[in-house]
Amino acid sequence: MTDPISDYLTRVRNAALAGHKIVEIPASKMKLELTRILHEKGYFISYKFVEGTPFGIIKIALKYHPDTKKSAIKKIVRVSRPGLRKYVGVDDMPRVLNGLGVAVISTSKGLITDKEAKEYNVGGEVVCYVY
Repeated sequence: MTDPISDYLTRVRNAALAGHKIVEIPASKMKLELTRILHEKGYFISYKFVEGTPFGIIKIALKYHPDTKKSAIKKIVRVSRPGLRKYVGVDDMPRVLNGLGVAVISTSKGLITDKEAKEYNVGGEVVCYVY
């Protein structure tokens, strides 16, 4: 696998489109941080790190609207990829859906959202957009 973050996003996207309640993803530190951020922003109900395999597994409970059964994640897009990295400064920080979505940025402070990056006054690599 050449791009584990794209694999993570694709697994979440496919599980949400198929209406699955839980999705299992091979773990890494970056994937665990990305899961934590999306959980804090309300896109996941909960998540759990399960040891047992050499790297572990992240089990994510996806969030759906109770009446319409539509996923909380409308769109999840990989921005920076191995063939074309996208870096932004603090002045050029992207706004996703006019501030309603989340841009996840990889910075020197770790994986943070676009709003946190503006607070810390740091730029970095744009990992993905979620809304």
